[in-house]
Amino acid sequence: MLEKAQEATVRNLPDVPIKQFIGGDWRVGGGAERPVTSPTDGRLLAVVSDADAEDLTSAVTSAAEAQRAWRMVGPGGRANALRQAAQRLREHADELALIDALDSGNPINGMHFDVMLGATLIDFFAGIATEAKGETIPQRDGRLTYVTREPLGVVARLVAFNHPLLFAAAKMAAPLAAGNAVIIKPSEETPLSALRMVEIVGDIFPKGVLSVLTGGADLGAAICENPGIAAVSLIGSIPTGKAILKGGADTLKRTQLELGGKNALVICGDADVDGAIAGAVKGMNLGWTAGQSCGSTSRVLVHESLYDRVVDGIAEAFTKVHLGDPTDTKTKMGCLSTRRQYQKVLEYIELAKSEGAEIAAGGEPSGVPKEGFFVRPTLVANVTKEMRIAREEVFGPVLSVLKWKEEPEMLDIVNGLDVGLTASVWTRDLDTAMRLTDQIQAGYVWVNDSSDHYLGAPFGGFKSSGHGREECLEELLAYTEQKTVTIVPTGKS
Repeated sequence: MLEKAQEATVRNLPDVPIKQFIGGDWRVGGGAERPVTSPTDGRLLAVVSDADAEDLTSAVTSAAEAQRAWRMVGPGGRANALRQAAQRLREHADELALIDALDSGNPINGMHFDVMLGATLIDFFAGIATEAKGETIPQRDGRLTYVTREPLGVVARLVAFNHPLLFAAAKMAAPLAAGNAVIIKPSEETPLSALRMVEIVGDIFPKGVLSVLTGGADLGAAICENPGIAAVSLIGSIPTGKAILKGGADTLKRTQLELGGKNALVICGDADVDGAIAGAVKGMNLGWTAGQSCGSTSRVLVHESLYDRVVDGIAEAFTKVHLGDPTDTKTKMGCLSTRRQYQKVLEYIELAKSEGAEIAAGGEPSGVPKEGFFVRPTLVANVTKEMRIAREEVFGPVLSVLKWKEEPEMLDIVNGLDVGLTASVWTRDLDTAMRLTDQIQAGYVWVNDSSDHYLGAPFGGFKSSGHGREECLEELLAYTEQKTVTIVPTGKS
């Protein structure tokens, strides 16, 4: 019988494992005990014994052994297993969404969407498992040169606190489809749904092919240094991404990094203003992650002719957002997921005031537990490009609005930072849309839309927003190695 977090600690908390899943078995981690608390009110959810270096070594050893057999299953067999895993997640969607709502503070409706999206992405990679193809190269004298793609071996995926189940589920899919064994390290702040996920789907895969280890920065560093791990990917902050690169340098690890951004939404003078206002609010992902999203809109650049109207419209929309219990389906926005992020967001709001900006919407939250990490959607107006609030990622429900007059000035602001994850352009003119999307330095640009992702469309950033692309064929191929073979007929060498 697995040790579980007890339902008595928090109302409605489903049973979740509090051990490490290594080599197809559960074991008490050799690391420190980590209390996992609710960001909504501080109540204890569970106490998880983290993994230590010995646990990681065991996970890597069992993964390396299991991966050889998993590769030989072939793309069809791997795809079938992934589809079965996706279906099981759908069957447990309500439970997994509740765990994430309690653990991360995100609204349960958004977390239910996350579970279903995670299952959809697993299905997507199951469907393209056969696309990890090689090629033949024309030769002479009957020679045959061909290229195959082989899995890397054992890979690790380090995922963030803002979409716990979605990232744990979706980020195992591409490497598993390609024939790798995968070690998932969820955020130490929100580990519970990943542990429950692997309890639900773990038996589908050969023992050792999928492991889940919990821990903090020390475990992340050990993963980067372990010579038995061929690749490490991260969804997280830029400083953590740099640490991953440095930590994996001695073993020349493959890396895939989806990092932060300071994403711009540009409103041109001819834009559909109501649509642009709605797009700016939608792009904040308030009802999904309280603005804690790498791809969230965090600065709006408005043509001066529309500035007051846009500020008033966004302020009105922000004021209507209802904060409440993340487990209540009526809640429009929950709380921030960690104390550190809560304090950081409050500090940036105070910084904006000290820089001379105006708080056009926001203020003290009401009707929510004072112990919780609740912050009202905050609109910062009268922002100039030199202010830190306009240049630094807040990663929360804080939106800055800047005014522009001429395109070159606006583009200098949009491209003037060392990040470039997403951007959005609002205009009725196709020529303007094509010109601006060509000049904006970002990995994903919407026109008259924001936030939406589409299956198969590469997602990733320019500059310090990371490298590599996800949610597409390129993600699958990133977990393969090319091998070139030339066969020379006897007597032709």
